[in-house]
Amino acid sequence: MSLDKSLKVRVLVSVGQHPKSGRERRADQDSRALELALGMPGFSVGLLHAGSESPALREYLGMGVKAIDVLKQPSSADVVPALVQALRNDSPDLVLCGTRAETGEASGMTPYRVANALGWPLVPAVVSISRGSDGTYEVLQALPRGQRRLLKVRTPFVATVDPAAAEARQSAFGPAQRGQLQAVAVASVADPAANDLEFSPARKRPKRIAAARKATTAAERFKAATVKSASKGGQVLVKETAAEKASAILNLLVAEGVIAVDSPS
Repeated sequence: MSLDKSLKVRVLVSVGQHPKSGRERRADQDSRALELALGMPGFSVGLLHAGSESPALREYLGMGVKAIDVLKQPSSADVVPALVQALRNDSPDLVLCGTRAETGEASGMTPYRVANALGWPLVPAVVSISRGSDGTYEVLQALPRGQRRLLKVRTPFVATVDPAAAEARQSAFGPAQRGQLQAVAVASVADPAANDLEFSPARKRPKRIAAARKATTAAERFKAATVKSASKGGQVLVKETAAEKASAILNLLVAEGVIAVDSPS
């Protein structure tokens, strides 16, 4: 069944960063969000970027989109108010974006803040969206260990696209150069925490690996591959004082290598 031609999907895109060379590129998760949107027949697809007008944005145009609306914002600005204002003016039925950015804070909170400001539901970790039979949309959500969950959602809503979604198509040079980066005038709101942030290269967090019991039957092997293992260990602090609870949390973070505490000299 074909979708209503009046339906609009807007994809929020950002400037990514290559993990090895550090050069600017299209963000992997945002490009997967655009790939998902382009695969939904009947939708009018538009792109929205809040930030600087980077040449890397043309890689999205090379996927088959004619223009990107660029909300020019300084690096110290909070981009959420600008995005919310543009989306309210445009009134799309669906907003797609990646789970988190590849540069800046990369907290993954932008889609949640946008959805909260619009008053829309947010569906995380989406891998596909299709039209249902009763006016709803069937959203396939990624779960741990390759599991999937099917949800029914009514528009409008915001969805973050999981890294398990279909890989983005290659960006073509010709369409990328012919596409337009359209500047849109919008007010900027300063981020009060921007001046206090310190950026450093990310480090891989250590993971606790437990020895797995060898599965002897097909059923046990299937369960081991599909069922998320339950967490073990830990403490339950109920009657302890706030200081004792804080000390226990600090000791756990130090033991797991999340934070480092300098020994007194």
